[in-house]
Amino acid sequence: MYLPPAPSLLLFLSDMADNKTIGLKNILVEQNTIESVFLERDVIIDAYLPTNIEHPENMALLLINDGQDLPKMPFDEILDDLIEAKIIEPLVCIGIYCGPDRKMEYGTAREADYKSRGARADLYTRFIFEELLPFIHDTYKVASFKEKSFAGFSLGALSALDIVWNNAEQFSKVGVFSGSLWWRSKDYDDGYDEDTDRIMHRQIREGEYKPWLSFFFECGVLDEKEDRNNNGIIDSIDDTIDLISELKAKGYPDSSIEYLELQDGRHDVPTWGIAFPHFLKWGWGLGGE
Repeated sequence: MYLPPAPSLLLFLSDMADNKTIGLKNILVEQNTIESVFLERDVIIDAYLPTNIEHPENMALLLINDGQDLPKMPFDEILDDLIEAKIIEPLVCIGIYCGPDRKMEYGTAREADYKSRGARADLYTRFIFEELLPFIHDTYKVASFKEKSFAGFSLGALSALDIVWNNAEQFSKVGVFSGSLWWRSKDYDDGYDEDTDRIMHRQIREGEYKPWLSFFFECGVLDEKEDRNNNGIIDSIDDTIDLISELKAKGYPDSSIEYLELQDGRHDVPTWGIAFPHFLKWGWGLGGE
């Protein structure tokens, strides 16, 4: 049952705003800690909350892995500026901090990689659905959002894509920034075949078409230096383009896929900070500049 805020998120949270919100007109930032049974640790989350919203159930929700990197962009200013200029619609964003077992909690829930990394990804997925989302609904008194999306960086991007793809009924969009799409079931020296051994590519190839999903991918030309097939294109770009090809073969049209390649882009937070406004405008843009 929906319990309306009184009468807006601004009034509801005005006493809880911290110093990070000074000078911001359109959002408040609140940090909370969730005691996760599944992950056996405390999970810190930053909630980026639009102000003066009378009907928060009409907003979208965006979950973001590696939320500890968002203040370095700084994400609060990016979001505030885009909302102030009416370039994007207001949306609730939740930055989820990673834990010390990041390489175990992120990954693909149905299958660990060849080094058994991602062995706790199934528990991370359960944390999202059984602990995080109920916490958001209970804390901010919103029974449901008009849509939910997920984004992440590097291995956190792979995690976001895996969760969205395998729980598509819960989501509409996914943002993959420098995604670890190399995630594989065999080492290069053990008969690796990129056509069959990249785990996320195989999941999409073997999965069902979900026509409501949309996908945003970002990769930088300077993201890495490795070029395993010696075709003159770094592996991270190859892996991203190949995954897009899998989506198109599954039936997704160009209108459902956005690919941003940054010539000076690297595998770092400043690059993702440059790319994130493109993602927000793509997903929730109002047409303004």
